[in-house]
Amino acid sequence: MHDIRISGGRVVSVFTGETFAADVLVTGSDISGVVPPGTGGDAARTIDATGRLIVPGFIDAHMHIESSFLTPAPFAWLTLPRGTTTVLADPHEIVNVAGRAAMRWMIDAGQATPQTQVWGVPSCVPALAGFEHSGAHLDASDVDDLLKWDGVRALAEVMDYRAVVSGDPRMHSVIEAAREHGAILDGHCPGLSGEELSRYMATGIDSDHTKNTPEVVVEKARLGMTVMLQEKCLEPEVVRALLALPQLPPLCLVTDDLAADHILSHGHLDHIGRVAVAAGLPALDALRALTWTPAQRLRLPDRGVVAPGKRADLVLLDGALEDFAVDTVLAGGRVVASGGRAAYDEPAPADHPFARSVHVPGLPDDEYRWRVDLADGRHRFRALRVNPVDTYTEPTEVELDVVDGLVQWEGRTALCWVRNRHGRDHTACVPVTGMDLGDGAVTTTYAHDSHNLVTLGTTVTSMRAAAQAVLADEGGVAVARDGAVTARLSLGVGGVMSAASAQHVADASSRVRDELGAWGWRHRNPFMSVSTLTLAVSPTMKITDLGLVDVLARDWTPQVLDSCH
Repeated sequence: MHDIRISGGRVVSVFTGETFAADVLVTGSDISGVVPPGTGGDAARTIDATGRLIVPGFIDAHMHIESSFLTPAPFAWLTLPRGTTTVLADPHEIVNVAGRAAMRWMIDAGQATPQTQVWGVPSCVPALAGFEHSGAHLDASDVDDLLKWDGVRALAEVMDYRAVVSGDPRMHSVIEAAREHGAILDGHCPGLSGEELSRYMATGIDSDHTKNTPEVVVEKARLGMTVMLQEKCLEPEVVRALLALPQLPPLCLVTDDLAADHILSHGHLDHIGRVAVAAGLPALDALRALTWTPAQRLRLPDRGVVAPGKRADLVLLDGALEDFAVDTVLAGGRVVASGGRAAYDEPAPADHPFARSVHVPGLPDDEYRWRVDLADGRHRFRALRVNPVDTYTEPTEVELDVVDGLVQWEGRTALCWVRNRHGRDHTACVPVTGMDLGDGAVTTTYAHDSHNLVTLGTTVTSMRAAAQAVLADEGGVAVARDGAVTARLSLGVGGVMSAASAQHVADASSRVRDELGAWGWRHRNPFMSVSTLTLAVSPTMKITDLGLVDVLARDWTPQVLDSCH
């Protein structure tokens, strides 16, 4: 006797594109039959799928659990009802804070969930060695060891692509260690093209999930890179370019970084599927990019298709395929969600060893007073320009007065101030342009990838208020307006995650998002926009605790340009 019969539905074949009437039989954790309706023997339980489509569980081939601000168990509880039954998680946020112990804890926490969570070993800890200080360091010997752990199957995104292209010994030793294990090698190389792309791929790295022009997306696909499309990549012109090819290349739809409030209100991979369809990708191709292709990418041949002998990771969809309207979810033969809600109780907060990880004893009285060794008068300073769509930043300049060695920036520009939180006394700052901001500030310890204490604001009073709130919370995100804190998200797990419930975290992150918008920081993904100001491997200029980095040149950028006359 089978355990479950799913009857009355129509199965979508990701192999042939057909939709056909069939009953799906489940025994234990596997699909034991896909049979004509009413055949195949008895079952202990029947699930009525009348009017619904039966599709494989969704598989996320590239994402970071920490970006949800949740720990692995609440993350699974929140995303399983959205149809996400498998993820390849790259824990490089918490590992940059706490090293190998953090990866061990994440793996163990993930194994306790009904969601399949497999892992990539962070390749860049720190993200840009020599240009920033994080809380940990992984070298090739660490990567070699971590790839032996259960549940680990990839070298996670090799972000320092400039080091790879230039032949940097450290990065090449890390990649070689992964190749010796036969691991999946995931890439991160925005805009990389031509001879440099060939050099990057020659190391064995064969995927990219970053934003590229349509021409570069096609170039990467042509050379055999697995193209991974997250929301910001799903522009109509990119989809049109891919569909114009003689054959659509293998695609994976991925989430990369989605906060808990976004998942709760919009969805997870189901949302990415809808975005892809809205951008012009046919629904069946979107489904393949959520199921079969990522299963092949992750070397998980037991899933990604509704077929006998495969793992019973199944999603029942209401309405048309292009709606990706998830109703019922099975993971390993267990009903884990129904009616859009988890079918099991949310896990209790897990104990963790990553409290009190923000090693900043307090703010000096002169914090955010920008001192320079310049004569009184007006000077030109390098600034960083942001945009409201993606995380691309570029150098610009501002003119500011200097009086008695103090830059008079308040009332003229926003200022980003980075303070090392890992026991070192390093600070750096840069003016930020591109947003129309009022009196306010945001402070965060969720700041890619070294997760130092980052404060961005327009007045010292608001900056101090936001920073003091985050320090009191031992990590997190806080927004202040007109000198008073208006929203805060406590992230006591390494300063990047919360041990609270998914609903609590979603509510807090939603308030922070709303307050950032009210302040004037209006961005499609405001958390990523703020937190990647310090991501020194992402084009084209960033700031770390040590100074301004020219990402493409892999060199420092001078802060003072020249005096104004």
